[in-house]
Amino acid sequence: MALRIAIGGAITLIALAIAGRRFFWLFRLIQTGQPAEGRLDDIPTRIWSEVSEVGGQRKLLKWSVPGLAHAFTFWGFTVLILTIIETFGGLFDEDFHIPWFGHWAGIGFIEDFFAVAVLAGLATFAVIRVKRAPARLERKSRFYGSHLGPAWVILGMITAVIVTLLITRGAQWNTGNLPQGKTKWAFASYAVSRVFSPLGHTANDAIETTFLLINLAIIMGFLVLVAYSKHLHIFLAPINVVLKREPKALGALGTTPDIETLMEQDEPIIGAGKVEDFSWKAMLDFSTCTECGRCQSQCPAWNTGKPLSPKLVIMDLRDHLFAKAPYLLGGTDTESRDAAWDAAVAKAHEGHDHAPGEGHDHGDHDEHEVHGVPESGFARVAEPGKAQAERPLVGTAEEGGVIDPDVLWSCTNCGACVEQCPVDIEHVDHIVDMRRYQVMIESAFPSEAGVMLRNLENNGNPWGVSPRSRTEWTDGLPFEVKVIGEGEQIPEDVEYLFWVGCAGAIEDRAKKVSRAFAELLDMAGVKFAILGSQESCTGDPARRLGNEYLFQEMAKANIELLNETGVKKIVATCPHCFNSLSKEYSGLGGNYEVVHHTQLLGKLVEEKKLVPITPIESSVTYHDPCFLGRHNKVYTPPREILEAIPGLRGQEMHRCKDRGFCCGAGGARMWMEEKIGTRINANRVEEALGLDPDVVSTACPFCIVMLSDAVTEQKLAGTAKESVEVLDVSQLLARSLAAPAAPTQDAPGAEPAPMS
Repeated sequence: MALRIAIGGAITLIALAIAGRRFFWLFRLIQTGQPAEGRLDDIPTRIWSEVSEVGGQRKLLKWSVPGLAHAFTFWGFTVLILTIIETFGGLFDEDFHIPWFGHWAGIGFIEDFFAVAVLAGLATFAVIRVKRAPARLERKSRFYGSHLGPAWVILGMITAVIVTLLITRGAQWNTGNLPQGKTKWAFASYAVSRVFSPLGHTANDAIETTFLLINLAIIMGFLVLVAYSKHLHIFLAPINVVLKREPKALGALGTTPDIETLMEQDEPIIGAGKVEDFSWKAMLDFSTCTECGRCQSQCPAWNTGKPLSPKLVIMDLRDHLFAKAPYLLGGTDTESRDAAWDAAVAKAHEGHDHAPGEGHDHGDHDEHEVHGVPESGFARVAEPGKAQAERPLVGTAEEGGVIDPDVLWSCTNCGACVEQCPVDIEHVDHIVDMRRYQVMIESAFPSEAGVMLRNLENNGNPWGVSPRSRTEWTDGLPFEVKVIGEGEQIPEDVEYLFWVGCAGAIEDRAKKVSRAFAELLDMAGVKFAILGSQESCTGDPARRLGNEYLFQEMAKANIELLNETGVKKIVATCPHCFNSLSKEYSGLGGNYEVVHHTQLLGKLVEEKKLVPITPIESSVTYHDPCFLGRHNKVYTPPREILEAIPGLRGQEMHRCKDRGFCCGAGGARMWMEEKIGTRINANRVEEALGLDPDVVSTACPFCIVMLSDAVTEQKLAGTAKESVEVLDVSQLLARSLAAPAAPTQDAPGAEPAPMS
């Protein structure tokens, strides 16, 4: 017994010291990040997030097979904390059981059930990793670029924990030391005990002691390995989940302080130009990444051959952060940090040939290149000393950059990465933070985007047309659209301000949507008004590109106008306008009740104020706009409207709702050329046309443009039928409300004429 205590105690103390040192180092490192406000507000919601996402494994279970495997492993290890307590108790007392309940037979069953469940989960993980191995599937594998070797080591160690536990319990069953006694309820332990039973009491006693210590050693070794590997998420994930943006991680972009005030500071931090410019929450995100690749598997850029993988971005930032840690922890001023680096380099050279941050062992981390861009940024440059600290955060491989510019500018801000991440990493925020620095400090961004920014500055819209043209879409409507003049208040009888948006007022295809929606409101008796030439872009393209200053200036002007006008309720046909007005303006003092036009139309249909009567004998598939669906969780209203239209036959694409595939226009990509890989909109339309629909429907003017362009290309190539249309939900509803056209002798039974 004394030997048990001595060996077990030594193993435990050594492991806790090594792991504790690492966790304290990590805590200090994350503290060097910039402030992140609002991460501890709304405590009840955060508690529920912890319960549902960590305890309930809600996000993981969206993928049924790996989700269940992970859930059983997580729940298993949670329950098996009981066995760890029993293991430590067994060091001091062979007959130990947890006070009050640890001797119950039911506890033995629960412990054995979850031990077996964990083994089943591990076997499932092994099969998934073999079937989805990057060596076979390359980019199609979500594990492409992940640290594969350490993952197998972890699986092996967890298996060893469970196997040695069951051997220990089997021997305890034979010696009578099993905490629950000789009960067959501990079915797995009993099965193992039958193997060792013929060996006798003395041999079983030795087996018990040996494997109890081995089990303890593996558990402590696992703790140390976790502290120094990607499996840090075991400890950090619960922390990251409780500190995520609420009510969900994919929300309004983190707002920088007022740019004008910020520029008055001596050394303003605008965006992220160095890894230490990120917030402490971002650094926690980097450290929490599980390398599971769910984000990568859903990313539209990655799936169309571009170098952006959200997973690899986070991994590269993490590797750079850890490599730069000696510099960051050396002090708050450059001189102190330089001295810290020199000391760290000297110490490293005493017994090694490389400096801190150089030559780290990445196991068999894949180092592939896509279009000349290495996909694991850390391997690009591994120079000693301050050279690591001086690496540009964004730069080409030749420049030693951590993140390649092609990676940065491939992002559509669709949010698929954040939606799928089981540990609530906020990839989009970090990408936009780097874009902010590139745009506002370095003036380094795609040239086409510069035209868009100038148009926003000069004319208040990305197309650069005169604001006077913003009411042209109303020409020819059978009723007058109320336009709020300069200095006027919105009339009391007007229920909604219709925020037409730049596309809805300017782009020809989107103008048809504005007309259809206005006609529907008029039919339903809903009083609305528009701002006309006073309306300006919400600033969404500028913000998503990274020009936070221009966004804030446009947003402040719009908020001032809306407040002066007395607007309370707004309806928008553009999800990007809807998202900005409802979520992002509140940070600048603009608080309004904002609905998307499909939400309002759905309500009007439900209230029988709009009753679809004319059948549309067509098949339709609906494309979820990212900023309506994933960003704002509006999935049901558009579908309910389509279902209410008689004759219309709906069919879902494989990638729909929270797994919907982007059209390629978000993140200001609408105004940038796709020069790498295949076009995102072409990929999406190919999936839609695979269902052979008559109509591809959506609820976003950007999506209308992108999908229409791709369908036109398919028609020209002869791979799509000429009759395929791309229409907004409101256009289909308007057609169904139109009076049937009178049949003529030349065209008996003619189809109803479309309203728009």
